[in-house]
Amino acid sequence: MELNVKQAYNLWATQYDTQINETRDLEAVAFRAMAGNKKIARALEMGCGTGKNTLHLLKLAQHVTAVDFSDHMLQAARAKIQVPHVEFVQADILQEWTFAREPYDWISFSLVLEHVEDVTDIFRKAAAVAAPHARLYVGELHPFRQYLGGKAQFDTPQGSYEVPAFTHHVSDFITAAHQNGWQTVDLREWFDDADRTTLPRILSLLFEKNHSPINE
Repeated sequence: MELNVKQAYNLWATQYDTQINETRDLEAVAFRAMAGNKKIARALEMGCGTGKNTLHLLKLAQHVTAVDFSDHMLQAARAKIQVPHVEFVQADILQEWTFAREPYDWISFSLVLEHVEDVTDIFRKAAAVAAPHARLYVGELHPFRQYLGGKAQFDTPQGSYEVPAFTHHVSDFITAAHQNGWQTVDLREWFDDADRTTLPRILSLLFEKNHSPINE
């Protein structure tokens, strides 16, 4: 069965932390590796879900704005994480980012952009709220998996559900980023059990805002 993105994640929320999910878990590994241990003043986390990466960001950042489309996912995150330097926000990132009130020096998208058709507009919005030399992280199901039909899906007693997704090639992310003033800093592929003879599961990219968009 297929629901829209918000409906799917609202339904998934009660099971998201407890079901076996190799994509969720490996993306968390990628996120921590790419974020490193550098201290952050203000972080903007897109697709915070139930807070799996928020917990790590809170060790690094003075303040985290954690955003998700699903109010049920946010309920789970708020129940799990109750500290003063995080603000949870329910918002649709396809709309204007009225929740982004300060320049951020870290912006991240975890398993989010597969649900967005126009990633160029997302990189544009991110650039508009980024501090000089801000870092931007993207962690996604690897497009190689998508080519073979892979997408976010989950099982319930009522049946199996798929979350609507768009396929973005590696070059799509890099081109969209460069067009909006983001320079590639790092690109890594992550494999189940670190077995590089298999298809990579996660693609992670790190960009830095330190040059003018190439289309200006």
